[in-house]
Amino acid sequence: MFDFIRNHQRWMQFILLILIVPTFAFFGVQSYSSFMSEEPKMATVNGKPITQREYDQARRDQLDQYRQMMGAQFDPALLDTPAMRQRLLDQMINQRLLAAAATDNHFSVSDETLRNTIASNPAVQDNGKFSPERYRAALAAQGLTPAAFEAGLRRDLAIGRVLDPIAQSARLPAAVAGSIEHALTETRHVSTRRFAAVDYKSKVQVSDADIQNWYDANKQQYQVPDQVQAQYLVLDEAAASAGIKVSDDDIAKYYEQNKSRFGQPERRRASHIMIKLAPDATDAQRQAARAKADDIAKQAAAHPGAFAELAKKYSEDAGSSTRGGDLGWIGPGMLTPALQKAVDALQKGQVSGVIESPFGLHIVQLTDLQPAQTKPLAEVRDQIVDEIRKQIASSRFSDMATKLTSLVYDQRDSLQPAADALGLKIRQAGGITRTGLLPQDQTGPGSASASPDSALLDNPRVRQALFSPEVLRDKQNSGVIELASDTMLVVRVAANTPAHVPPLDQLKDKIRARLVETRAADAAAKAGEQMLEALRKTPAAPADGFGGAADVSRQNPQNMARPLLDAVMRAPAAPLPSYAGARDGDDYVVARIDKVEPGKSDPEALTALNQQLSGAWGQAEDEAVLKILRQQYKVEIAPEANRILQGGETEQQTS
Repeated sequence: MFDFIRNHQRWMQFILLILIVPTFAFFGVQSYSSFMSEEPKMATVNGKPITQREYDQARRDQLDQYRQMMGAQFDPALLDTPAMRQRLLDQMINQRLLAAAATDNHFSVSDETLRNTIASNPAVQDNGKFSPERYRAALAAQGLTPAAFEAGLRRDLAIGRVLDPIAQSARLPAAVAGSIEHALTETRHVSTRRFAAVDYKSKVQVSDADIQNWYDANKQQYQVPDQVQAQYLVLDEAAASAGIKVSDDDIAKYYEQNKSRFGQPERRRASHIMIKLAPDATDAQRQAARAKADDIAKQAAAHPGAFAELAKKYSEDAGSSTRGGDLGWIGPGMLTPALQKAVDALQKGQVSGVIESPFGLHIVQLTDLQPAQTKPLAEVRDQIVDEIRKQIASSRFSDMATKLTSLVYDQRDSLQPAADALGLKIRQAGGITRTGLLPQDQTGPGSASASPDSALLDNPRVRQALFSPEVLRDKQNSGVIELASDTMLVVRVAANTPAHVPPLDQLKDKIRARLVETRAADAAAKAGEQMLEALRKTPAAPADGFGGAADVSRQNPQNMARPLLDAVMRAPAAPLPSYAGARDGDDYVVARIDKVEPGKSDPEALTALNQQLSGAWGQAEDEAVLKILRQQYKVEIAPEANRILQGGETEQQTS
């Protein structure tokens, strides 16, 4: 056949022409070209598409940023949600809108503004001034040239001019800010009476029919998500240390080799008398200081026991003179070389001659001396055994990790060969879902949430591996998952339980307890509302059972629950007393308002509030402008985008 085609090329060209030309005639050249080359799109802004490829890349970049920030705690199941994907698409649309508005309105940035913006960045400054060298180095570290960076920055600054003036000019009217401040600081003296749901539980009756009806109508609330039972191997320090024995000879040899680590070096404590002498002192000043120091040194040498008194009287070191010149225990590098040499040469109680340092002239006395000491082997034996075991375990861990990586791939459908070869025990735990570990009451014995390894199994990378197609569907071993420098895990799925609703028999007690709590809360609310209605009809009537008086405001709620606080602050300020009520969890609380104090004005607080509210106002105006721009530039969301935003996987990602 290929020989026929090669020998009759002109005939084949004619046949292809007959087949292709009608296609152009029927569909049109543009349609044919679009069919062959147009990418799937997520949205259209001003007639220009945001393609699926662009969206996928932005999504990958965003997830990579989260992965770098969160490290081992990165969990795509929690971050790559429909809401996050919708937010990303909205951000891309907004960027296109602002760019289009900046272009159409000829927004530009002057060279001076560009220079000032770059120069104001601390990363390119040296002693507060712009440094061309640091600027070029910073760009080179990011793989950018000055021309490319400046073009991008100029574009971003121009786009910023669309919304920045709106946010910066947003100001809340002073009257509105003052009114809000008064509302926030208005104080009400309130006492309360609580109708506790627990007091009504004994009166609640729940029948089997009630439980059945609730189960039939609401059983999806108890749906257990898709879960797996996992088999896994853990390679950690404990596994690498198993079976290691340390001999007495090894202990003795290690002790001799590291004797200096198991003791305390010689320690010396000293005091000094200092006479200040500036480096640029004149000859006369130098001679006077020397004469004074020599005289003090003679007195100290003649009366060593009076050294502290001489230091208090003559020393010009303000830090030590009040302590009799005491410098404390001398550690390496604490003294200048000349002083250190003098201290090391003294015997306990001995006084030195005059020593010169960059700070002045010194007379030093050694006040205490602790000879070097070495701890006996018996005292440090356990420490040595532990250190030797860790050294051996570290070497073994590296070898075991290499073997584990090889073995789990050699036989992908079982962990047993790797376990046998490395002396590891296959562990098993259930109740692991894509987003976490199920509580023990939903999984029974062997629950991962009750396992000592729960923290390992709840790691996002472990859950992600368990629900990957090759592990979940094909029941293959995962790769080696390195959770820490000394902890590795390999997992496989032993069993998979699809999402399901447990039968009524398993949920009966839970539903009964839930109905009792709900009906008790309703009974408490009914009793509280009846009392509230009666008090509102006759507010002057005596009201028993109220207590816990407090002054509350929107700014200082005094731990009052938000629903009750809102009800209290909305209650009429006159006549008094007035009453309000609201649920507080399962309870119902009736509040009595006896006094209302108007809000107060604080200039500093008002300024801060005005700034906060103006910021919120500016953000609202930004959103309003973006909404108008969406209409102006005819933003359209492609039908395919909804599937991608909800499902997460795109055709380009799965291909």
